Amino acid sequence: MDQLNLGIGTRLQHTQFGPGVITGIRYATYLITFINHGTKEIDKNDSNLDEIIPDNVTEEIETHSDVEKSLLKILRLWNGVSEVVPLGDKWKGGNMILQPADKSQKPKEVPVEVFFHKIVMLRDRLRVLEQQLNAHKQLSDEEKVNLQQYITRIYGTLTTFNVLFRNKEQWFVGEKGAGE
Repeated sequence: MDQLNLGIGTRLQHTQFGPGVITGIRYATYLITFINHGTKEIDKNDSNLDEIIPDNVTEEIETHSDVEKSLLKILRLWNGVSEVVPLGDKWKGGNMILQPADKSQKPKEVPVEVFFHKIVMLRDRLRVLEQQLNAHKQLSDEEKVNLQQYITRIYGTLTTFNVLFRNKEQWFVGEKGAGE
């Protein structure tokens, strides 16, 4: 079963490990948290996986789904689990060309998807840094605020790359009204 497009929060059934939920996504594998077996890394094309699609969505399932969304938000926040972030459609298949001023030198061509992936990974690592900073036990609140301001400025500097993101809610946001 080709499951390359499943996202975090998708419910799955595995013939060996039973029911589970995708809690992380890597290039060729899913991190799946199984009810009775903990978190396992499973190949995306594992034939033992089947997606669980509820037949009758009841109010209880919808409420449970809200709880799952909250839990996934917490998991992303504290585990460094990255989300699937779509590239804007107009950039797919495109290239970024870095042309030196000296025309005798060869330009560097980078697929936009590769560059975008690096930007998303940078953002994920900044988030983890921010979480670790906020949870640090030896820094004072004043020191945390001072360091947090640098992280906010970094986000502001990265707003240039927001044009690459398909969804506005995934954009970098710096200080509001700071003109960065």
